[in-house]
Amino acid sequence: MDTNESSTAEKLRRVVRLVEDGLIVTTMSAMILLAATQILLRNLLDSGISWGDPTLRVLVLWTALLGAMGASRDGNHIRIDVLSRFLSGRYQRLSRRVTDIFAGLVCALLAWHSGRFVIYEWEDGSLLFGSVPAWACEIILPVAFAVMAIRFFLGTLPASEEPEYK
Repeated sequence: MDTNESSTAEKLRRVVRLVEDGLIVTTMSAMILLAATQILLRNLLDSGISWGDPTLRVLVLWTALLGAMGASRDGNHIRIDVLSRFLSGRYQRLSRRVTDIFAGLVCALLAWHSGRFVIYEWEDGSLLFGSVPAWACEIILPVAFAVMAIRFFLGTLPASEEPEYK
């Protein structure tokens, strides 16, 4: 890869990182603000926002999956891999590749089936609350799992080809 291609790839990585981090900050901030508002309205005025609780549930889902995407990007996700602690060098890298392949397959399977679920919700015209379509709130499921699957599969590439996400 020449320097022009690598600088373009690096710029793209930075943009993706900024978008992901911005979405995490936005959803988390909205969740905190909405929850605090609900608490204040309930305790002080014996009222609340009718769409507040369902929106908070959707924001929790989005924040969790965006956080999982960020963790997989930075390699900070939970690894249940006892064997690699006792291996060294080449075998540890091999063990990591095997677990990344497995994690990628699981995420790809989840992306596929959650994508099918979202399509069914879109075709059905389901509404979550008010006039908000269910599919619009659930679209994060296939997107996040697909992104994580891609990242896990990229983690199986040899070190010279492995992209650096940090």
